[in-house]
Amino acid sequence: MKKLALAAAVSIYASTAFAGGMAEPVMEPAVMVEEASSSSGNVVVPLLVLILIAAAASN
Repeated sequence: MKKLALAAAVSIYASTAFAGGMAEPVMEPAVMVEEASSSSGNVVVPLLVLILIAAAASN
């Protein structure tokens, strides 16, 4: 009877130890952050050109 109980205890312990098995690790993708560019650089140059044209036309 002791051998049967010991065998049952060992089989239960062994089955829970290997229940999950070996799983491949999951790598999370790298997060890429895109910097927001300001649109003020695109507005200043044409605005300066218009001011220069207006100043040239007024003379």
